[in-house]
Amino acid sequence: MQDDERPLVLHVMHRFDTGGLENGVVNLINHMPATSYRHAVLAMTEVTDFQHRIRRNDVECISLHKPPGHGVWQYAKLYQLFRELRPHIVHSRNLAALEVQAPAWAAGVPVRIHGEHGRDIGDLDGSNITLQRVRRMYRPFVHHYTALSRDLAHYLNDKVRVPHGNITQACNGVDTERFRAAPAGPQAIAGSPFDPEQHWLVGTVGRMQAVKDQTMLAHAFVQALSMAPELKASMRLVMVGEGPLRAQADAVLAAAGLGHLAWLPGVRSDVADIMRGMHAFALPSLAEGISNTILEAMASGVPVVATAVGGNADLVSHGETGLITPAGDSQAMARQLVTLARDPGRARRMGQAARQRAVTDFSMSAMVSTYQQVYDQQLHRIRDIGNVRHNRHL
Repeated sequence: MQDDERPLVLHVMHRFDTGGLENGVVNLINHMPATSYRHAVLAMTEVTDFQHRIRRNDVECISLHKPPGHGVWQYAKLYQLFRELRPHIVHSRNLAALEVQAPAWAAGVPVRIHGEHGRDIGDLDGSNITLQRVRRMYRPFVHHYTALSRDLAHYLNDKVRVPHGNITQACNGVDTERFRAAPAGPQAIAGSPFDPEQHWLVGTVGRMQAVKDQTMLAHAFVQALSMAPELKASMRLVMVGEGPLRAQADAVLAAAGLGHLAWLPGVRSDVADIMRGMHAFALPSLAEGISNTILEAMASGVPVVATAVGGNADLVSHGETGLITPAGDSQAMARQLVTLARDPGRARRMGQAARQRAVTDFSMSAMVSTYQQVYDQQLHRIRDIGNVRHNRHL
């Protein structure tokens, strides 16, 4: 590959496993024209079987197997790796991968980009001073930033002090061919005990970890049926995903005597089919960047009830394509679920509007175009600087 003239982009993240950030990287690699750029993936810890979602056969995936803690002891290894691979662009994602920017600078990587994709449980509102300082410490090594949402772009400008001109908002895209509505309405989900022709299914998909707050949705489901007992005959809950909150959500439902009205199948690979089986999608997160699952639900013609965090309100038009509700407030979420379940016609109209907005505003081609423009512009900037320096020596 050394003779390949296509520029190499090295995508760096903490772990290459199931997740919204990682799914976005896979989509970018799969949909960017192969004639434009080569790609490689570097995981600071592990590359899992998730790598098989990459459809190109020219993408190398590398595991660094970094132990917990700061990666300063990995700098020599990273420096050597960058010198061997000779990437034209290093694109790190989120704080856990930001530290690669220093050895990338030392190794002479021409373009260094960092992306912010969302927040975690330890810094839900971006107010953690220590994490702001860490990001500011690495800022001199980064040429350009990408931010998934307006909220994250504002954080980079206001808290990390990155100039506006060095930030590009790059929203995720969704595959509107794979994620599409079932022609005759919600379809049966393989393995599910519920029939969408008889039951009204509200569901969620995602890692069942604290920042996703699925236990709040479990409480909201219980409270919704308490508010509207007549919905016990029809409303059902689907929670797809694995993690520590799965058992907690199950316990909430069992304690209320409603375990039989919910289905928690764990991880599933047929997410597009699951989306087509829902009447409404709920996202109870405490923090988000731009949620892939919201985009997938919208493209599937499903109305969304999402918490007012991160980029959720960038995606969901309240009252038109879904409903926005306060984070951590199960009573408010319950009221929104009851609103949609009692008016399925309105829910269908919201779903149709959501599909249209996904196709118009959040296509995969738009997302790929944004990133390709960033890569092209940054490479042109470096070449222009090189030309100026060359001319000065003539």
